Amino acid sequence: MAQPDHNYDFRPVTKRDLPMIAAWLAEPHVAEWWDDPETEIARIREHIDSISVEPLIVELDGKPIAYLQSYDPHMEDGHPYADQPFGTLGIDLSIGRPELVGLGHGPAIISQFVEELFEEGAPRVIIDPDPANGRAIRAYEKAGFRAIDRRQSVYGDVVLMAIDAEDDAQEGE
Repeated sequence: MAQPDHNYDFRPVTKRDLPMIAAWLAEPHVAEWWDDPETEIARIREHIDSISVEPLIVELDGKPIAYLQSYDPHMEDGHPYADQPFGTLGIDLSIGRPELVGLGHGPAIISQFVEELFEEGAPRVIIDPDPANGRAIRAYEKAGFRAIDRRQSVYGDVVLMAIDAEDDAQEGE
């Protein structure tokens, strides 16, 4: 996995972060891939106290730059990715600040976060971009993910991508 040029901090989302996240969700580069900000903020507010989804703010040099969430597809009844190996975690990332898009932060954030998830024992991490979101797919490939399936689910048409802990360990050899 590529080593990031920056070190990112991940902290839990608080209710005070919701207006900032709502502003990010309204940015055109984010809005294209998410539901309307009101709906999404309601979901994120619910996730703050969830056991199956962990909403996080990504910070660079102490400044919030992105929204990241990890989730366990085995903790929700009927989750469309529950067929993945037990212990698999899913992630979603949106860089909120438009001036930071396209500078390599996406692959770097994901690489660092996935490394932390592997250190905590996750055997696989998945992500599910829209097939039309070429920028995201390229960023995830740079972070080591590979497409494993194309699916239609409650989340729409997605490319299911994965990276396995043993893939990462082999790259490090």
